Formats: sequence, C-alpha cells, structure tokens
Amino acid sequence: MKRKEEKGHLIREVREGSIAAELEITAGDRLLAIDGHEIEDIFDYQYYTENEYIELLVEKPNREEWLLEVEKDEDEDLGIVFDNGLMDDYRSCHNKCIFCFIDQMPEGMRDTLYFKDDDSRLSFLQGNYVTLTNMSDHDVERIIRYRLSPINISFQTMNPELRCKMLNNRFAGEALKKADRLYEAGITMNGQIVLCKGVNDKEELSFSIRKLMEYIPVLESVSVVPVGLSKYREGLYPLEPFDPEDAKEVLSMIHGFQREIYDTHGIHFVHASDEWYLMAGEDLPPEETYDGYLQLENGVGMMRLLLDEFDDAIARIRSKHLESDEGCGEKIAEELSIATGRLAFPYIQAMAKELMELFPGLLLHVYEITNYFFGEMITVAGLLTGEDIISQLKGKPLGKRLLLSQNMLRAGEEVFLDDVTVTEMEKALQVKTDIVKSSGYDFVKAVLGQKSEE
Repeated sequence: MKRKEEKGHLIREVREGSIAAELEITAGDRLLAIDGHEIEDIFDYQYYTENEYIELLVEKPNREEWLLEVEKDEDEDLGIVFDNGLMDDYRSCHNKCIFCFIDQMPEGMRDTLYFKDDDSRLSFLQGNYVTLTNMSDHDVERIIRYRLSPINISFQTMNPELRCKMLNNRFAGEALKKADRLYEAGITMNGQIVLCKGVNDKEELSFSIRKLMEYIPVLESVSVVPVGLSKYREGLYPLEPFDPEDAKEVLSMIHGFQREIYDTHGIHFVHASDEWYLMAGEDLPPEETYDGYLQLENGVGMMRLLLDEFDDAIARIRSKHLESDEGCGEKIAEELSIATGRLAFPYIQAMAKELMELFPGLLLHVYEITNYFFGEMITVAGLLTGEDIISQLKGKPLGKRLLLSQNMLRAGEEVFLDDVTVTEMEKALQVKTDIVKSSGYDFVKAVLGQKSEE
C-alpha cells in the first residue's frame, strides 16, 4: 500500500512490448495524473485510460516529472501493473457487529485473517459484502458514475433501529438510504441477511424480506444464512444456535415468500443457504429455484450444484459404456479417502457410494471432520484446519490418495487456515493429498485419477 505522503501510484511492472514500455515508463516510476486528473484508485485509472488520446504525468525515481502524450486504440491497455491492484488502501470495517466471525477467532493466527473489509470497491471486484456504513456520498456517486455493479450488501435487517443495535453503529440505520440511491440509479445489487436467533428472525425477518422486495428487480437476490458461532465468544453478545425446528420455520417462511415473489416477478429472489436444509433434515430444492446461483459464495445452492454436476458426470460415463455389462467397463482397483465437514458429508458419502457401485474394485473412505478448532457448530469444509484433519485421520485407512476440497485452502496457495501446509499434511498422514476444485465434474475426475481442465 502506498504511504500517504507519497504522490501518485507506484508502478511495479511494465509489460514488455506495451505502450508504457515504448514510452520508457519503468518499474519504480509513479503515475501522478491522467489528463490532469489525480487518480484515486483503479476505477479512475480504467475510466481515464479508455480514451484514444490521453496525457500521462509520471514521476521518475529522481523526482523528475514527465508529461507523456499517448495515442492508442480505445480501451487499449497501457501495460502498467501497479504495486497495489486496487491502487488505494483497503478500507476496514468500523462496525462491531454482534455476529462478526472475525471477532470469534482465537489469537495467534496470521494477521490477514483479522482484517475486516468493508470496501464497496471490493464488493464489485471480488464479490465482498458491505454494510454501507463505510460508504460516503462520494463513494456512492462514483459507483453510479462508473456503473459499478453488482454491489453486494449486508442488510441484516431493514429495521433501522435494530440495524444500529446489530452493527453497533448509530449510523447503520441511516446508511440504508444509500441502497435507495443505488436502486434509483439502477445499480444491480445482491443482499445478505445473517440471521441471529431472537434478534432479526421471525417477524423481523418477514418485515425485512417484505421491505427488500421493494427493490426488485434492481436487487436481484437476498440470501439468508445462519450466524456462525465459534467457541471463542467470551465477552461477545450472547447468541444462541438455531435448532432443527427453527430451521424448518425459516425454510417455511422463505419458501412462502419465494412462491409469492415468483408469481409476481418470475424470480425466487430470497434464498436459504444450504445449512438450513441440513439442519432441518429437508431435501435440497431443485436447480431452478436458485435463479442462476447468484449467491454461491454465500453457500446458497453449492450442494445442489455439486450434486447436479456429479449426476451429469455420471450420466456421461454411463452413456459411454451403455453396452457394457460390467459396471462401466473399467476396472479400477484403488483405495482412496475423502475428508469433508459435517455440512457436505452426507452428500459426499452418497456420491462415493454411487461411484463404488459404478466401478467395481474402487474403495472410497469418506470421513466427516469435526471442527474442534472453531467449535463443533461450524460445519462448513472451508473453515476446517489442517490440524483437525490430521488429528482425526491419523491411524485410519486412507488408501493411495486423500481428496480435499480447494475451499479449505488460502486462495492461490496450499495452506490451511492454521498455516498447516499440504506438504506437512502429506508427511503427517503419509498419503498423497489431491486438492479438488469445487465442482461435481472435478470430484469425479479426481476420484478416477483424471486431470481437471483448467
């Protein structure tokens, strides 16, 4: 991140053969302005570099300033890579939400895990959810000007007074008016409600959904997810876990709204995350109710998509070997193991059973890993730690390979939340570990020892 006393934006790299390279712009230079405009972040940069003629003001390491004229094709890239992809500091969250999972993490983990982002620009770039409390009028104007969408919003409740309480921010209720401005400007939005028992559920949930319906179709979807409660909640707001009866009640309400909204708007709009169905012991709804899986990153429809992709992969295998009387005609004599969290376990177990029936000689061990690190109420595979996996698999039959979901690892790296590496796990368990992408197709390919397509 740039230091505030430094002008402009540090250039980390100039691509070979690019316009910037021809202009003798080099790594270590700083971009000061484009067409006389100071550049706030990547959105300003992209906006002002779209023109066919631009003037760049660049500062060299010796503080000499160059004014460079550029003629290029519209939208042609200059070939500049900045030290910070956002070209600005990331904005952290100033709320103290009663449900914040970061506040429920133990001490001693890597610093990046404690950063609470609440940056509307990351909502557009990475799909993060923002509370609106950290969004200034200037930010709203830039979103509208640059047509940045979709913007993902953590609503939690549409009751302004209750929202102030839940976010521990006296401006949180007033911040909801920013959604009105985005709606009026036609900026596509998606919403989220983290449901807390006895706080924003029941009548409050019904009220919130009803109010959010007023934003349709600009607000495309709203997910309802249960609050994640770790075992590290000492001194935090007293929240209780939902039970199966609560889950059934939540699903009944959401399904009722889905029917009403579909009759009027042709979309289902409000969606329950997968945890509710597991908790209630109910079957997952069909694909068409998810409206194109707009909220996959929130755990809405992940299991349905996984199962449907798996079924399609199996159907393709069967069709190739329709004439075979011996399974699929392939003899696979291999013993493998799969480890996952409590949420996905019953589904992965059923998939493994079908594969073993299809391929005689294939032996799959599916292990449900309890999350002792964060607490047993955390059931998603993405929050499992390397140490929990190692301790619960030691001494168990693992076969030739261990399959783990990519969701368990830090993005782009082979490191678990507790900094245990894949290599360390392989040494501890004495088994080759294959990391599997989160799709039913990749799951089948991984089991059969086939390479996934990039």
